[in-house]
Amino acid sequence: MTALVADKYRRSLLTRPLVNALDGIWLHREEADIHALREARNFLQKGGLLGVAPEGTRSHSGALTPAKTGIAYLADKADVDVIPIAIYGTETAMHQLLRLHRPKIFIQFGEPVHLPPLTRANRENDLQRNTDEIMCRIAAMLPPVYHGVYRDHPMLLELAKPLAKPEMALPVPSEFSPGR
Repeated sequence: MTALVADKYRRSLLTRPLVNALDGIWLHREEADIHALREARNFLQKGGLLGVAPEGTRSHSGALTPAKTGIAYLADKADVDVIPIAIYGTETAMHQLLRLHRPKIFIQFGEPVHLPPLTRANRENDLQRNTDEIMCRIAAMLPPVYHGVYRDHPMLLELAKPLAKPEMALPVPSEFSPGR
């Protein structure tokens, strides 16, 4: 198991040794990093698990922001399933730690999804469709305050229907305030 990690963290004296020890794959986010994508594809095809932040960065508000299509491209090229993972509560973790409180961070794993293949004729549309599906599956596992730009996406509205029961309500950290 490893992850794609933004190249900017190579300068960090704490992060660089950890990423290197875990065989992380350094990624230049400002460009289509073909070398990193090829390395990630090969890793996946050998049966590895790869952590990817579809948005390419952390959200400043805690809510979902538009994802990059690299995740859908990589899943197609490696011909692997995607396991959506929703994580929330991290936006208040440092504040909690500084106040000597244990932060509450929630992680939920979704069912593996095999995305439809990309077609040559509609490649860009297919990439966006598959990216949106991944993000809507993540959003469906999050409390509504975290849905962000996917809030009104038809796919999310369809996926969230089974979660609309009150007993299925997910906890939201009380410290969360949109736009923080």
